[in-house]
Amino acid sequence: MTERKKLLLRLDPAVYDAVARWAADDLRSVNAQIEFALRQALKSAGRNPKGSLPAEKAEAE
Repeated sequence: MTERKKLLLRLDPAVYDAVARWAADDLRSVNAQIEFALRQALKSAGRNPKGSLPAEKAEAE
């Protein structure tokens, strides 16, 4: 398994609560939901990172 980077992220409590509800709806952890949303944003901006796993495979790890 590839080593994953650690990141401290400060969020407004209302934003965190919204992400937590979204994660629960999708049966994901908050961390996985944030990564999912970031990957979607990168894909829609045409900035997919080279050599990274697709979102579905990254979630499984």
